[in-house]
Amino acid sequence: MFVGDDWAEAHHDVELMDASGRRLAKARLPEGVAGMSRLHAMIGEQLGEQAEEAEVIVGIETDRGPWVAALVAARYTVLAVNPLQAARYRERLSVSGAKSDAADAHMLADMVRTDSHQLRPVAGDSPQAEAVKVVARMHKTLIWERTRHTQRLRHALRDYFPAALVAFEDLDAPEALNLLARAADPASAAKLTISQISAALKRAGRRGDLAAKAAPIQAALRTEQLSQPEVVTAAYAASVRALIAVLTALNEQVTALHKEVEAHFGRHPAAEIICSQPGLGPILGARVLAEFGDDPYRYASAKARKNYAGTSPITRASGKKKVVAARFVHNDRLIDALITQAATAVRFSPGARAYYDRQRARDADYNTALRQVANRLVGILHGCLKTGTLYDEATAWSQHSGSLAA
Repeated sequence: MFVGDDWAEAHHDVELMDASGRRLAKARLPEGVAGMSRLHAMIGEQLGEQAEEAEVIVGIETDRGPWVAALVAARYTVLAVNPLQAARYRERLSVSGAKSDAADAHMLADMVRTDSHQLRPVAGDSPQAEAVKVVARMHKTLIWERTRHTQRLRHALRDYFPAALVAFEDLDAPEALNLLARAADPASAAKLTISQISAALKRAGRRGDLAAKAAPIQAALRTEQLSQPEVVTAAYAASVRALIAVLTALNEQVTALHKEVEAHFGRHPAAEIICSQPGLGPILGARVLAEFGDDPYRYASAKARKNYAGTSPITRASGKKKVVAARFVHNDRLIDALITQAATAVRFSPGARAYYDRQRARDADYNTALRQVANRLVGILHGCLKTGTLYDEATAWSQHSGSLAA
């Protein structure tokens, strides 16, 4: 039996279809236990005595959440359909552009009936990997939010208090936030003494000659600058204090979640293998594990893992024209972690550095060469996870030295 599940926050439109494409039943079910119970009942009514032996294949445009977990727990085969794939398939069925939830449920049921071999089942990741994913993703999300709010703070200061940008190189540093919260306008900041600035540096954990470090900050804050009218400056100062409060809270939560990521990742069986890879520590390793998952059957080969990572190139060939290009449809969180790993590995791994240099010698630009290093590292990680062995610099790169284009 094939089931199309078009989900929304409060309900699911479902359609049951047999192998010939005939509609067996359809309904709109509420989210939660009541809706899942009704879905089980609908499937049971259609299958009858064959319920134990029959395979139920469900197509849904998500791979997470309690509803999906309940479908997997019921031993249904759940295929996570990429929304882009669903949109392309919808165009095959209708060119009018018409769309409805019920029609999407029908489309998903028909899609898994005809193309299930082309779709990826929801990975059977362990609870430990799911826990790592939850904390690692939130940790990275808060870092991204901190960056966005820091940019907002920078833009605000540039408009009314440019001297602060000279005084504080790192605007989200604790001492910068502390001093700007205390003196958010140019006049107040110019009155800060060396002892007050030194005290803020000390509270931020800075060491050494704090008075010497405070002097250039004070000088920068007292620099003559273009100004806004007093009432406008007061409005900007109020806005900056609000941004500083948000950034202070984000800093605290990023630090708290950093510890949670390390703790959850450290308890995972694959942590030692992942951290043995060049460029991967507990935080970056946790992000890689979170996005790859730990289902041992999810990636049939190193190539499959590379394709999922988005590090492997794609080829477009037609007639005499052939173009090899980077993949632009990928998991942003995963590719961010892998490129960061590659940049670090090039600095500390002789094998990664040699491979990077060979790519640059072939006229590859920096980003292309780094992506190729990341691609190699994904293949090496796949081999280590498959065999349960730690990374070995002496052998990891030598076995790849003959082929540079994979």
